[in-house]
Amino acid sequence: MALGATHLSLAFCLMALIVLVKADFDGKKEPINNILEQNSEMLTQDFCIFAAVGSVVAEAIARERRMGASLIRLFFHDCFVDGCDAGILLDDIPGRFQGEKTSPPNNNSVRGYQVIDQAKQRIKTMCPGAAVSCADILALAARDSVAMLGGIPYPVSLGRKDARTANFTGALIQLPAPFDDLNVQLKKFSDKGMSAREMVALVGSHTVGFARCVTLCDDRNINPAMKSTLKCGCPVSNNNTNLVPLDLMTPDFFDKFYYEDLIRNQGLLFSDQVLMGSTATANVVRTYNSNPALFLREFNDAMIKMGNLPPSRGVQLEIRNVCSKVNGNSIADM
Repeated sequence: MALGATHLSLAFCLMALIVLVKADFDGKKEPINNILEQNSEMLTQDFCIFAAVGSVVAEAIARERRMGASLIRLFFHDCFVDGCDAGILLDDIPGRFQGEKTSPPNNNSVRGYQVIDQAKQRIKTMCPGAAVSCADILALAARDSVAMLGGIPYPVSLGRKDARTANFTGALIQLPAPFDDLNVQLKKFSDKGMSAREMVALVGSHTVGFARCVTLCDDRNINPAMKSTLKCGCPVSNNNTNLVPLDLMTPDFFDKFYYEDLIRNQGLLFSDQVLMGSTATANVVRTYNSNPALFLREFNDAMIKMGNLPPSRGVQLEIRNVCSKVNGNSIADM
């Protein structure tokens, strides 16, 4: 099948899944598994993979809408550390291996791992013989989440491989932090080949999701203008589950209101509000606020570009059978 035709078929499949998940929100749940089982033999392998992942994501978002934002963040945190290699999914092995899951930017913060595991299992059940990496599943789950939360679906190519290692220190150094000033953020994105405009587009994903009070109770991390309105009861423990929306108006929908918050000096995180501190980035914020369709298109373009970040040169790669551990009995040294 031609590439364009494949993408068209996948787009139709995603639209169907969006309808199904909307029906579920309305209390009219459709038997997604049954639909896949009845039609699995008619699907091409890529189409089957797409449908299997999409159904799992739809079910997860139907149970908890916030999970869509978490899956987008999970993909970002994977790709920004040594490329899109599913390194973030590897569990620690006490005394032998410390991965990215327990690095400070991810520990007790990044979530959605179980959704990726469920998608991997559903592919095995619904698409026998399909060889798809956990890195590909992360990319598909993020795209499906964007679309199901109100964004625009975009093509995701398959063919990524999973690393046999991860980078605890790399997660600490490479990922943007809520206390990063504008120059630090620009450098971190530039290191990944991303322009200032692409950075502003990608951080627009903060139009969905929440920040934990344990993050906001650190004065370095919060926009000073928002401190007086914070209802977190600081200080809090690391296992405190209280949340504050990153987008004050529509935290459950993928739209442009995050940018409106920044213009009104109501960005929650310090790293968000400093986008208004430079003419170059502030102008992009204003452009996206006044032209939401342009934001959605350029966000998609930036996600596609980020999703093509390659693994580090020389790292051993494979297609993992289980996303949380390498195949076989050993793991590459970091």
